[in-house]
Amino acid sequence: MEFDAVILAGGKSSRLGGVPKSRLVYDGATLLERSLRAAHGARGVVVVGPDPGNLPDGVLNCREDPPFAGPAAAIAAGLSAVAADHAARGGAVGPAPLTLVLACDMPRVESAVRALIKALEGDGPDSTALSATPAREDAPETDGVMAVSGDGRRQPLLGFYGTVALQRCVADAARRGALENASVFALLASLEVREVRVPSGSTDDVDTWDDATALGISGPVQGHDPDGRSGAPQLNSTLEANGEEPG
Repeated sequence: MEFDAVILAGGKSSRLGGVPKSRLVYDGATLLERSLRAAHGARGVVVVGPDPGNLPDGVLNCREDPPFAGPAAAIAAGLSAVAADHAARGGAVGPAPLTLVLACDMPRVESAVRALIKALEGDGPDSTALSATPAREDAPETDGVMAVSGDGRRQPLLGFYGTVALQRCVADAARRGALENASVFALLASLEVREVRVPSGSTDDVDTWDDATALGISGPVQGHDPDGRSGAPQLNSTLEANGEEPG
């Protein structure tokens, strides 16, 4: 299955004292590293947010415009960056038929991504087909799949969406001036999206330090503040690359 990946890592993390969620550590890896592992196999990958440094070769970085304009604007920026990169490489190959949209604050997300892929490929109980890449003839056409947590909550920032359909949504919102600080549900409202139940806990995210504690995110606490103020806690995100195969 061919897909690109847009990883969202540009929020203010207000309830974490300004500490970037992408730098928090879970089970020996930062949340950004875990998101990159979850996107393993993507044709093109872009991280939308402040430059984290030391990104793997080939992984792009961009910012939403203006910065901190919300996830809808970040999705738009990521799609544009991936399309521009494919164009710069030349040839007839453009963006992949599918785009994985993934927020980087879900430490256990790999199993959820695998469940979505199985659904798209027709291997799971919630199997479906995307109109651009049908898995089987009798499967219903859809514009993508969206994760649903064990307790029934939809997670639009964890889904595979048809790239052309997603670009159409972004272009329409841009024409209406409705990208900045917009709801992602509003951005995706015109899409026919199949909801796929994913493993329990795989969509749990980090918004507060209590969330971090409950999810087992740990590490030496150091003073850090991206704006130069003191006193904001941060988990030590130093990690030596170990060369293990993602996923």
